[in-house]
Amino acid sequence: MNKKLKKLAVLASGNGTTLQAIIDAINDNKLNAEIKIVISNTEKAYAIERAKLSGINNYVLVDYKDENELYQKLKDNDVDLVVLAGYLKLLPKNVVKDFIIINTHPALLPKYGGKGMYGMNVHRAVVENHEKETGVTLHFVNEEYDKGKIIAQTKVEVYEDDTPEDVSSRVQKAEKKQLIKVLNKFSEGKIEI
Repeated sequence: MNKKLKKLAVLASGNGTTLQAIIDAINDNKLNAEIKIVISNTEKAYAIERAKLSGINNYVLVDYKDENELYQKLKDNDVDLVVLAGYLKLLPKNVVKDFIIINTHPALLPKYGGKGMYGMNVHRAVVENHEKETGVTLHFVNEEYDKGKIIAQTKVEVYEDDTPEDVSSRVQKAEKKQLIKVLNKFSEGKIEI
């Protein structure tokens, strides 16, 4: 990918703080990109509200009864890269096959990955297992949860008296920094697909 990254699709299932970090980086000229569409699998996702507040095209797709609906939304918006930002649904095979997709995961994969390992589930497991460190992994998406090629990892220290909420707070900060850094590398053609 030797051209500047311009067109993103962001898929989010929750609050959308990672989406907001991307929006802010674009608005602050710290990221050369445009979010073409935000898609969620739930109407309750505040990420959709964030998209609306920023004037970004958005869409809620609750079910994959028709695998082509998500595929068509991405195609219609001519996106260069799909960013999963807290998106909790496994993507249809045709989407994985035809689009470049990256995901942020709140642990140092391969530890604490797989189905059901997201958000506070990961941070609780890290604390319960008395880990000394955790972190963030950004990886390409394939047809299995958290099994795609790793692009970048950032380590985050875990302290003895940490709660899962403490760990979550530090991991989220690291996640946002790492994501913007990697998106910039994509836009500069410095990451091989």
